[in-house]
Amino acid sequence: QVQLVESGGGLVQAGDSLRLSCAASGRTFSAGAMGWFRQAPGKDREFVASISATGMNTKYADSVLGRFTISRDNPKSMVYLQMSSLDPEDTALYYCAARQSSVVQGTASRYDYWGQGTQVTVSS
Repeated sequence: QVQLVESGGGLVQAGDSLRLSCAASGRTFSAGAMGWFRQAPGKDREFVASISATGMNTKYADSVLGRFTISRDNPKSMVYLQMSSLDPEDTALYYCAARQSSVVQGTASRYDYWGQGTQVTVSS
């Protein structure tokens, strides 16, 4: 079993930056890829970013490419999402997810474990 706990969300203004953190426990963290997803009210959950087990490979949604950066610290069992140039369209509940495979993945159904989410609200 894997436990994921997100933190770092909040209310910010358009153009601001924010860093989300995800603390993982319960298994060999460095063995699997990690991802961030988000869900806005009335919308489906969507992929944001993914990072491979080693951190060497990353994948981003087109909507965040160039603005968001995913990273991980394996010794600390942490994953981060650095968000910049935030836009009201980025407002959503952001989820951290883990998968047993080491390969990056943009499909939610391919992830095995999920956190409870952290709310990000961007005001205009």
